[in-house]
Amino acid sequence: MDVALHPDVSWLAALIGTWEGTGTGEYPTIDGFSYLESITFGHVGKPFVTYAQRTRHPETGLPMHAEMGYWRIPGPGAIEIVMAQPTGLAEIYEGAMVLDGPTMVVDVRSTSIGATTSAKEVTITERTFSVSGDEMQYTFRMAAVGQPLQHHLSARLQRVA
Repeated sequence: MDVALHPDVSWLAALIGTWEGTGTGEYPTIDGFSYLESITFGHVGKPFVTYAQRTRHPETGLPMHAEMGYWRIPGPGAIEIVMAQPTGLAEIYEGAMVLDGPTMVVDVRSTSIGATTSAKEVTITERTFSVSGDEMQYTFRMAAVGQPLQHHLSARLQRVA
């Protein structure tokens, strides 16, 4: 059964589907790395869009990271994202979504980061997504383990048919 996208999240229609590609990561406390990534945005007709992300090692194919969450539009130009990670972190983001011709840009900053007692310390996270047609790019910045806010991840993905 095909369910219509809820009108409150119609601005996010361009995200619906699966995106795959490659990314790189770096941080002062780790060695640089590359990864393969898949992100799927879906919906069930409610006022949110689902988000599921998985990465794997480009040579071995072994899993590296995963996230699950929900994207919401509380008002024109605003966006809220709730994410959970198996590393023991739960993040709440708020920010802006701008349509610039054929390009959608989502820029968010964490307003709250919850952590289990065994999770690494993360104090601030920021994400910027840019979608134009069938191409998505993103960057992820964080302040963690005593380091100031700085670049951590970037990726380029293509929509999968």
